Amino acid sequence: MTAQSQALSTAADYIKAPLLYKGKVRELYDLGEHYLIVVTDRISAFDYVLDPAVPQKGNVLNRLSAFWFEQTESIQTNHVVHTDVEKLGDIITSPELLKDRIMVTKKAERIDIECVVRGYITGGGWRQYQQTSAINGIELPEGMRKNERFPKPIFTPAAKNDVGHDEDIPFTRMQEMVGAELAEELRDRSIKLYEFAHEYCAKHGIILADCKFEFGLIDGKVILIDEIFTPDSSRFWAESNYAYDIEIDSMDKEPVRTYLLGSDWDRDSKPAPLPESVVNETTNRYLDIYSRLTGRSLG
Repeated sequence: MTAQSQALSTAADYIKAPLLYKGKVRELYDLGEHYLIVVTDRISAFDYVLDPAVPQKGNVLNRLSAFWFEQTESIQTNHVVHTDVEKLGDIITSPELLKDRIMVTKKAERIDIECVVRGYITGGGWRQYQQTSAINGIELPEGMRKNERFPKPIFTPAAKNDVGHDEDIPFTRMQEMVGAELAEELRDRSIKLYEFAHEYCAKHGIILADCKFEFGLIDGKVILIDEIFTPDSSRFWAESNYAYDIEIDSMDKEPVRTYLLGSDWDRDSKPAPLPESVVNETTNRYLDIYSRLTGRSLG
């Protein structure tokens, strides 16, 4: 097994820089003037980080984000400085292992709002609608069907929580938290990004159902941070699978969720290690969405 095909479950052993934050998938390091983001192959579901890690997942997430940051740079500035592991010198002790998994970024002040755009009524939005006929306080017509496309995308923000789930909030609450002017700017930028990517995906036989963004501020100006249009931050459907009133198989870690829901896992403790077949199928899902969106192959 080559270094690139190994599953990377942690990066700290290979980086000589202070670790600032370890998330479920990403690790953030301090380079002084910049941040270093490393995307591991860890996979989570139902709030648990699972074993084993999924080979190639981190490569796909990082390279796909880099691809989209480049595609959208003309309409939204972002935090990317470079993605070249060789430029980090002896900070990286295993450059071959971390190749394609790193992103050096500008340091921005994070805005603690998750900017969610929904083009279709599905997932958590559909569950809200069933209960209240609204999503994040946005009143919607009666009789909508699951997976139906909205006439126009809707913006449904969430307040970020470092522990636990993010909290869905109405736009008026977001205005109170960050100010009306900034809230409107983030909404408009998010919808513009979604519309750009939805059109791009459609040309490749893929539906971008919904997505989420994070933004920050540098010298008072809004900048796009974190990740963008990856299977972990967006819901992709194959056009050939699109239909109303069903649970559409999304192009992400769905094999993991399906396996866990069909197993005897009690949901109150960390699940047992995933079977090799589920891990392999999940790797293939990530590789497939990457190649379909970029026209490139990771092999």
